[in-house]
Amino acid sequence: MRIGGHALPNNLAVAPMAGVTDRPFRMLCKRMGAGYAVSEMVAADPRLRNTGKSRRRTDHTGEPAPIAVQIAGSDPAWMADAARYNVDCGAQIIDINMGCPAKKVCNAAAGSALLSNETLVGSILRAVVRAVAVPVTLKIRTGPTPSTRNAVSIARIAEDAGVAALAVHGRTRACAFTGPVEYDSIRAVKRAVGISVFANGDVETPQGAEAVLAYTGADGVMIGRAAQGRPWIFREIAHYLATGETLAPPTVAEARRVILDHLDDHYRFHGDDIGVRTARKHLHWYTTGLSGAREFRVRINAAETPSVQRAVVLQWFTRLAAEGERLQYETWQEALAA
Repeated sequence: MRIGGHALPNNLAVAPMAGVTDRPFRMLCKRMGAGYAVSEMVAADPRLRNTGKSRRRTDHTGEPAPIAVQIAGSDPAWMADAARYNVDCGAQIIDINMGCPAKKVCNAAAGSALLSNETLVGSILRAVVRAVAVPVTLKIRTGPTPSTRNAVSIARIAEDAGVAALAVHGRTRACAFTGPVEYDSIRAVKRAVGISVFANGDVETPQGAEAVLAYTGADGVMIGRAAQGRPWIFREIAHYLATGETLAPPTVAEARRVILDHLDDHYRFHGDDIGVRTARKHLHWYTTGLSGAREFRVRINAAETPSVQRAVVLQWFTRLAAEGERLQYETWQEALAA
């Protein structure tokens, strides 16, 4: 699979997720088999560029290519300027956010709120494509509401503007993350355009990825929440697509190594105070469905330094390994219901 001049190792992508897909997580997912990863969204507003959060989001030191940065906003000139700024900071692909359903984003007329204004969509896409020499991609939903689906129209506008690839989350803005995924809509988009399309939404297993690719005709799958606490999902899917065989989940001992390495990179990147706080959600996800997880989370939440947090992880996973526990993860939907 290619995005512009970039040949991807495979067709498995990490979805951009605010507060999740920081540089340590993206690099971890790539080591675990993802062929492509998109950053957390970066606001187009130039007044926000010097905040600590923005500086971390534009730090790509050591990240394997291609480096893809997602920008969000509703003003074509600001979006074009943000694209140039992020290319100067190392971005090799610019992704445009027209898929986020969060109220904070949509209330600023950005994210999936833009899908209601096809004229503005075209203006933003043309401005960004003209502003940079790197490929521009777009992430969308199937439309504003179930009664106003317009993903095919948006996809054609994107292709005409010179967008190199699309990612389609198979729900409308109004649906957010609930209800069935509209794989029919993703298939319709793929049939309507000649550019590459990633199918996104509830891809949680290797068999599910295979079925989505076959049904939609999409070129790749983009995985978000199912990778939270389970970054090895990418190697499991890649192995299944290549061989038809199901890869065993990692042993507890291997998971312990992966998690500790992730923590070390996370602390280095964010610093001790922010790192400890923001690592908690990852550690909660890593332990979903495992015995004693509730007690573990209480201890993790009480840990205030990297050394204590790391020691809790080491002790707990070492005990699980000694007791012969195996990692049997629920799907994201099952975890949510629990």
